[in-house]
This record gives sequence, C-alpha cells and structure tokens, in this order.
Amino acid sequence: MSEREVVQLTRDVNVITVPDGNHGTLSKGHEVTIHQSLGSSFTVVTEHGHMVRIASSDADALGKESHELHTLVSETDPEAVEKNCWEVMKTVYDPEIPVNIVDLGLVYHCNVTPNDKGGNDVHIMMTLTAPGCGMGPVIQSDVEKSVRALPGVDSVNVEIVLDPPWSREMMSEVAQVQLGLF
Repeated sequence: MSEREVVQLTRDVNVITVPDGNHGTLSKGHEVTIHQSLGSSFTVVTEHGHMVRIASSDADALGKESHELHTLVSETDPEAVEKNCWEVMKTVYDPEIPVNIVDLGLVYHCNVTPNDKGGNDVHIMMTLTAPGCGMGPVIQSDVEKSVRALPGVDSVNVEIVLDPPWSREMMSEVAQVQLGLF
C-alpha cells in the first residue's frame, strides 16, 4: 500500500504494539492510519502516534477484507506441504518492513517429514532481523499458526536461531529492490 488511509474502527479490536510486541485493545471509533496492509495483518498508526498491528481476521473493523491465499495446492504429500509452507510464510511480514519474511531472508530451513499418523511434521528454522526483537515471538507465532492451518500438517516446530546472524545480504533481490537497496 503506497498511500496512507485514515479509517475509523467499526468495533473494538485486539492489537499488538510495535516494536515491543505487547498486546492491547483499540476501541470502536478510534481513528487509525493504515501504514502497511500486506500479508496476514495490517500495521496502523493511532491518532496518538503509536504503531500497532491488527490481525487480518479483524480486517472488517478497518472496513477491509481479510487476506486470502490462492496459490496453495490441495495435495498433502511432503513436497506439496513444503510448497504450501513457503507460500504461507510469504504472507508473514515484519510490521515495520514492507517485505515478507521469506524475501527478507529470515527463514533458513523448512523440513517436512511424514509421520506414522499419515500426516506431516514441519520443522522451520528462522531468525530475526535483530536479536531481542520485541516482535520476534509474534512473527514466530504467525508462522506457526499459518503453517499449522495447512492441510496435511500434524505438528509444527518454529525454531528461532541467531546463528548465523541475519544480514541484509540474505535478502532476495526482490526485497532489495522493494527497499531501494539495489
């Protein structure tokens, strides 16, 4: 989203403050400016200048529609599940950076293993742009929830690792262009 849009909340919504990751609520009638509308959440700035994140499931409170992903495959074999995992991880954004976590280079590894129940177990290794990032647990939870909701997934383990440390060289060319670094 390139233009900032001011909207009034049509109902109370749960929010997560950026960058510290604390939970709170904004009341119906509160005026916010949509800063970023990408993937599975909205980053907004309150009338008091606080940046908060609103989940896609609360898009209606902003007068918007929630994000739907149309690139998923219906198969549940490990290869198809891995493809779907990467697709849903591309819908997770750092609320301060308009680039998804995959293109940012935050996801190091996604391993899908069939289990004896006929489903799949998923292990993801990812990092953060900075150690101690307050939004780290929120981003980790977003990844886990998105992957857990996929067909054929029985369990998800999203592991945050800090070695190797993230650097901007890990970003895709697309991300570098989006951020004006290329």
